[in-house]
Amino acid sequence: MVHDVYDNLILSVVQNKLNGGVRMLFIIALNAVEAIISGLLIAIALVVGYFVRVWQHEKNMKTSRALAEKIVEDGKKEAEKAKRESVLEAKQEIFALRKEFDNDMRDRRQVVVTLENKVAQREDTLNKRSLHLDKREETLALREEKLDEKREQLEQLNSKAEEVLKQQEEKLIEISGFSVEQAREIIMARIRESLSDEIATYIKDEEEKAKNEVQARSKQLLALAIQKYASETTTERTVSVVDLPNDEMKGRIIGREGRNIRTIEALTGVDLIIDDTPEAVVLSGFDPIRREIAKRALSTLVSDGRIHPGRIEEVVEKARVEVDMFIREAGEDAVFKTGVGRIHPDLVKLLGRLSFRTSYGQNVLKHSIEAAFLAGKLAAEIGEDEILARRAGLLHDIGKAVDHEVEGGHVEIGVNIVNRYKEPKEVVDAIASHHGDKEPQSIIAVLVAAADALSAARPGARSESMENYIKRLEQLEAISNEIPGVDKSYAIQAGREIRVIVKADQVDDLSTFKVAREIKEQIEEKMTYPGTIKVTVIRETRATDIAK
Repeated sequence: MVHDVYDNLILSVVQNKLNGGVRMLFIIALNAVEAIISGLLIAIALVVGYFVRVWQHEKNMKTSRALAEKIVEDGKKEAEKAKRESVLEAKQEIFALRKEFDNDMRDRRQVVVTLENKVAQREDTLNKRSLHLDKREETLALREEKLDEKREQLEQLNSKAEEVLKQQEEKLIEISGFSVEQAREIIMARIRESLSDEIATYIKDEEEKAKNEVQARSKQLLALAIQKYASETTTERTVSVVDLPNDEMKGRIIGREGRNIRTIEALTGVDLIIDDTPEAVVLSGFDPIRREIAKRALSTLVSDGRIHPGRIEEVVEKARVEVDMFIREAGEDAVFKTGVGRIHPDLVKLLGRLSFRTSYGQNVLKHSIEAAFLAGKLAAEIGEDEILARRAGLLHDIGKAVDHEVEGGHVEIGVNIVNRYKEPKEVVDAIASHHGDKEPQSIIAVLVAAADALSAARPGARSESMENYIKRLEQLEAISNEIPGVDKSYAIQAGREIRVIVKADQVDDLSTFKVAREIKEQIEEKMTYPGTIKVTVIRETRATDIAK
């Protein structure tokens, strides 16, 4: 306020007395004075602020120091309290440990006392046992002495008995006129004769009993299996025939200078037989799959009418693809029908190839499916694994799919194939033993062999040529006629049974069983046949007289 009054006074004076230039100088001086006064005021304010700040800092320091002293004092009190509590807890823990140690030592002392008592008892027992053993040793020593005496007496008696027996033997030899060896042979011959009748009777009774039981049970099982599964009778020819619309088509198939027929034979590996048979061409080939490819290709060419080497090559390739697809579908269908689970794709393809394979006119794939179902039903009836039995039945003839390409029998080939694809051991055993090449090691193998024989032996399942049929009957009768004591033999029931008539004066009733067994063994050893052959031996005694 003083400053404002001062300024106004100065300005009024200056305005009244000075001119323009003097006024300017005066204003400059005034500004300088004002700046000096402002600087002084600022300095005063800074000094005052500094002292106020110092006073506030000292006040805060005193407050902080008091607070720190209080915190230190409280910490000392808390530490002292925690120390007292820790010491108390330590004393309590030491007391508890000491108490536990005293209890443990008391228990240990009790255990030691108990053990000492047991040891003392054991020592007493051992002492008593030792005394008992000493007495027993004395008794045994006395017994040994007595036994030695008895042994000497027995030896003396044995020597006397041997002398008596020797004397009796010499007297018997002198009386009978036979040596010991001759007498032994006579006695053994009589025993052998007497026992042979008893053994034959026993074998006969046991065999009859076993046969009756087995036949009753087997008939029941087979009847149930056949009742639950009945398939159609299937027989197939092994020769493929393609029908032609007319005989002129034969010339077109042959082609100019035989180029068409040579192309077909070269591409398919099948021989075409074009003979005097009207409106038909016969396809001859060892491989049934090649024959099927040739049949499909030739049927397509005949229906299409365009027959030349280029068209033949195209149609044969298409037929090969169709047959491969059919093989795969046939194998998958067989696996699906039998419900045997997952099978390796290569095995599925081999199963499909069986659809073109025949055995005595019977389709092998259909036979395998039938055997699988029969084995499964038999397994279910006796409580075995039905799915595993069906699997073994389906794969039992898998070797026939490639037996014309690989050396060896279909059994050996099949075993190698399923081993390669890690099939179960029961499946391998069933394949190896289903023709009697080895003894079966599992019930599944026995069931598969029975199912295989049942499927092959049922009426209409298989067929064979007349020549092979006659040879088999002749061989059957010849084997029977070679047995000593056989008078005549007759093969009946299409070779399923052989009836043998023996000479009554050379073969008795018990020996007929021996003759039947010998004929059976010879048939199994020398012949190959489907199914089973029944051997019946007949012995008849006739007494004839004439009344006059």
